[in-house]
Amino acid sequence: MVDSESAKRLDLASKVTKVVTLYDPRVWKEKGLWWTVGLFLVTYVLVIFVLGMIWSRSPGPFDVREEALLLTNNDPAKLVDGTATVVAAIRIAETLLDKPGGYLTNDITPPGILLDNIPNWEFGALTELRDLSDALRNDFSRAQSQSIEDKDLAVAQPQFNYNSDSWILPSSESEYRKGIAALYRYFGRLTDNKDLDGQFFARADNLTAYLEVVEKRLGSLAQRLSYAVGQNRLNTDLAGDPSASQAKPVSEEKQTKTPWTEIDNVFFEARGYTWALLQTLHALEIDFKSVLTDKNALVSLKQINRELRNTQNTIWSPLILNGTGFGPMGNHSLVMASYISRANAAIGDLRALLQRG
Repeated sequence: MVDSESAKRLDLASKVTKVVTLYDPRVWKEKGLWWTVGLFLVTYVLVIFVLGMIWSRSPGPFDVREEALLLTNNDPAKLVDGTATVVAAIRIAETLLDKPGGYLTNDITPPGILLDNIPNWEFGALTELRDLSDALRNDFSRAQSQSIEDKDLAVAQPQFNYNSDSWILPSSESEYRKGIAALYRYFGRLTDNKDLDGQFFARADNLTAYLEVVEKRLGSLAQRLSYAVGQNRLNTDLAGDPSASQAKPVSEEKQTKTPWTEIDNVFFEARGYTWALLQTLHALEIDFKSVLTDKNALVSLKQINRELRNTQNTIWSPLILNGTGFGPMGNHSLVMASYISRANAAIGDLRALLQRG
């Protein structure tokens, strides 16, 4: 009987202790702190996830002619040769910096540092911007090899070649902004009424020199994309020249395959380059229309643009698939390589047309 009463008292004391502990302000303060920390972490993860989804969307195309009209205050008389090409360079650069999330390649905080598709897309677009700024400086703005280079293009071209992943002192963005400002100054001088103050020469040889660079870029991208499934490649580096030699000996056959961790990187780099190239070729179609028409090559450039538009089709899969050959799973890299190879072959034909005279 006594033991039973003692047990009841102990049970009652235990319940009282639990009730007192439950309503102890110190306990609730500690629990409130953990709830706050947990809620903050969950909210932070959700925000990072949503921002990552938004920032991972590739930018769409822009209308080069409309953008050029905007910069000339809707004055068609100022749309002289070269304005469309310069505007394409300006808008490509501004898209890199001002798209949702801004420039992500040099990000050191989430979600930018966790994303790799868009930074690779940025590098592809930046590569085309560098090629275009180089062509503007060394070819399009100069009549002959002995002519003086444009003062603003001499500033813009090296600015766009600055390190792509520098985040401070100075940042990549700040250097690219200087390049954009120089392009705006060149555009202003190109569209004013002053003689010998900013020039653009729409000549067949200038366009041919630029397309030769593009052809090499597309050829390299097509090869890297095709390596997604692996190839046993014969060494053709010295083919066609019996007296040719190379610095280091290589085997007659080698196996090439892109690591599976880099397949989506190459894919999005190609997608970024072809996006920027598509805008540039639309601009060149406008500025070099008379040259292309005279060579009966305008339709060839239009076909190249049609092939490149296919590279920007919507990706319906959440992942870049890497099926092997004729296997049951698709291979996005091979599809992209197919579009790029066809565009590359058409550019070779276009160069031939421009060189025939």
